[in-house]
Amino acid sequence: MDQQPYQQPPAPAPQAAQPQQTAPSAPAQTTPTQAAPTSIPTSAMGIVSLVLGIIALLTSFLPIINNLAALLAFIGLIFGIVGLVQVAKGKRSGKGLGIAGIIVNVIAFIVVLGTQALFSAALDDALSANSPSGIASSASSSQSGESTDSSAAAPASFEDLPIGTPVELGDGMVIQVDAVQTGLKNYNGADVTGITVTYTNNGTSSQSFNVYEWKGQDAQGAQRSTTYYSEAENELNSGSLAAGGSVTGNIYFDGTISKAVYEQLVSFDDEVVSWVLA
Repeated sequence: MDQQPYQQPPAPAPQAAQPQQTAPSAPAQTTPTQAAPTSIPTSAMGIVSLVLGIIALLTSFLPIINNLAALLAFIGLIFGIVGLVQVAKGKRSGKGLGIAGIIVNVIAFIVVLGTQALFSAALDDALSANSPSGIASSASSSQSGESTDSSAAAPASFEDLPIGTPVELGDGMVIQVDAVQTGLKNYNGADVTGITVTYTNNGTSSQSFNVYEWKGQDAQGAQRSTTYYSEAENELNSGSLAAGGSVTGNIYFDGTISKAVYEQLVSFDDEVVSWVLA
């Protein structure tokens, strides 16, 4: 029996690769993004209002300058109101700045009104104190035997008084022209007129006197200031007078003088006192 050679069995046919099945994945979840909030700018009107209010408040106590402070406070108040309106409409932020500006400006305006009222009252008192209040005594009345009441009402005018008539100022100072010196000749031959005046301080505090408060008026109405006289005696100068004190001196004017005129250097009214010399 013949033996056939040994043959290996055929290899099995390769099987086709089957696709692997994967489990369905869950859908990806997306996180919603939020838009960044838009910042609202601060109200510039409120800032300006507060700055103007602070400046107005700091200057509201100063006389004369507080007139400008009142104007700044008024403008700052308007800016503050406009700033609050912008905040209410949502266009701007800074409500506190607007409110603070309005409050500070209102306070500054009130302070200005109060200080001006105080200064006005003090000025009125000062003017009334420096204005002639009445004739202290009358030389002509005493010569005629008539009694004079020093507390009588002030006359309507203090002009053209006779020589020797004292006039009391509101501050207690009494002034008068005692005598006139005519026919004087200066070193250059020019005519000179002299007057003798007296200051008496009946007030309670020291008062000042000034030779430049006096003027000489001629017959044509021209007024002259004091002049140098080479032969002057007991010439009046400027200074201060203690309470209860008195000073007498001579004042000289060029030419022939028919009136002696007294007018205070610092005065806001037109009140003058004059004595007739002729």
